[in-house]
Amino acid sequence: MQIRVKKDIKNDRINRFMKNPMRVIVVSFALIIFVGTLLLMLPITARNGQGLSFLQALFTATSATCVTGLIVVDTYTQFNFLGQIVVILLIQLGGLGLVTITAFFHIVIRRKLRLKSVNIVKESINSENLPDIPQLLKLIMKLTVSIEAIGAILLSFVFVPEFGPYGIFMSIFTAISAFCNAGFDVLGIVTPYIGASHYANNPYVLCIIMALIISGGLGFIVWYDLSHYKFTKKIMLHTKLVIISTISLIVVGSVLIAIVEWNNPETIGNMSLSNKIFNSVFLSVSCRTAGFNTFNLYSMDEISKMICIFLMFIGAGSGSTGGGIKITTAVVLFMTVLCVLRGRDEAVIFKKKIHKNVVYKALTIMLVASFAVLVATCAIVWTVHDQGVEVAGINALFESVSAFATVGLTVGVTGIANSISRVLLILVMFMGRVGPVSLGLSLAMKLNQSKSEVIPEGKILVG
Repeated sequence: MQIRVKKDIKNDRINRFMKNPMRVIVVSFALIIFVGTLLLMLPITARNGQGLSFLQALFTATSATCVTGLIVVDTYTQFNFLGQIVVILLIQLGGLGLVTITAFFHIVIRRKLRLKSVNIVKESINSENLPDIPQLLKLIMKLTVSIEAIGAILLSFVFVPEFGPYGIFMSIFTAISAFCNAGFDVLGIVTPYIGASHYANNPYVLCIIMALIISGGLGFIVWYDLSHYKFTKKIMLHTKLVIISTISLIVVGSVLIAIVEWNNPETIGNMSLSNKIFNSVFLSVSCRTAGFNTFNLYSMDEISKMICIFLMFIGAGSGSTGGGIKITTAVVLFMTVLCVLRGRDEAVIFKKKIHKNVVYKALTIMLVASFAVLVATCAIVWTVHDQGVEVAGINALFESVSAFATVGLTVGVTGIANSISRVLLILVMFMGRVGPVSLGLSLAMKLNQSKSEVIPEGKILVG
C-alpha cells in the first residue's frame, strides 16, 4: 500500500511538472538530442568503425536537432550511410519539433487532440492565435513534404549526374537541411568541410538552396495565412511584417556584403560579376539561420562579419524552422523605440496598436539573447586563450551569435574551441532553438501570478 502511495505521489509530481506546455517542448528537444547522441556514439554509424566521443556526439546531435549546422566533424567523412540518416532524421525532427510531429500522427489515426495537447502544439509552433490547430498541423506536414520533395528533385538534376546513385540521397539530405535551415551537408564526398563552396559558381544550385531556406524561414503561420487568403481576403499583420522584413533584410544584406567584399580576393573578389552578386545574395539569405556558405568567412572584412552578426541575430520568422530573436521581435522593438521618440505611449505598426505584453516579451527575448551571446563570447575568448590560441573578439562573437541563432556559419572558432567552449555553444544552441523565454518559463515553478493579487504602482525616473 505504501509503495502504491509513493508511486501515485511520484506520478502526480511528474504530471504537475509536465503541465507546463513549454516544459514539454524543452524536454522533447532534450530527449531527441539524448537519443541522437547515443546513436552517433555507436561504431555502426561511423565510416571508420569508431564512434564519436560523448562530447563530439552531443555537439553534433545538438547542432542537428537545433538545426544549427556547426560541426566538429565532417558529416560525410565521419558518418556512413546509416550515420547520415541519423543526422538527417535529427534535423527533420528538430526542424518541425517532436510535439508537432506527434500531434499530427494523432490526427492521422483520428484521435482527438486534448486541450492540453492543443496548448502544447500552439507553443511549439508559436500559433496561439490560430484556433484550427489540426488544419494547421496538416498544412505543416503537407508543406514540408512538398517543398522538400520539389527541392530534392531539382537538386538531383545536378547531384545525380555528378555523384551517381548516391546523388539521390544527397539531394534529399540537402533539401531537408536547407528547408529546416540546418546547414548540414554531405559534400565532404568532394573535399572534407567544403560545404556549398563546391557550387559557388553554380547559380542553379544556389537558387534552389536559397528558395528552400526562405520557404522554411518564413514560418508556418505565414504559409497558413497565405493559403487561406482566398477565403478570408485578408492578410494578418504578422504575415505582412515577416514578408516585408524578410525581403528588406535580404536586399540590404546582399548590397552591403557585396560592397564590402567586392574586391576581396579571399572571398568574392576573383569571381565574375554575376557570381559576385549570387554569392552576396546567398550569404545574406544563409545568414537568416541556414548555415550554408560558398566562401571562407574567416577571410571576410570585419564590417562584413558585423553585418552577418546583425542578420543572424535577427534570424527568421516566428514559428519557422529558423532561429534568432525572430524578425517580428526586432520589428516590434524598433517600432516601439520609434513611437516613443515620436511621443506615443504605445507601439503602432501599420495603424495597429501592439499590446504591451508583446513589447515586454520582445524586450525580454532580446535582452536574454544578448546576455547569452555576451557570456558565450567572453567564455570562448577566455578559455581558448588559456590553451595558447588567440581568437579575435569579433570571431568569438560571430560564432556565439551563429550558435544562438541556430545558423551554423563559422569563422573557424568551433574547430579550435576546447571542451568548455563547446559545452557553452551546446547550451547556447539549445537555448536558441527552444527560445530563451520558453526555456526560462519551463524552469519556472509558476507560469503566472495570481490574478487576484494587487500590486501597488512604483514610480522610477529613467533616461
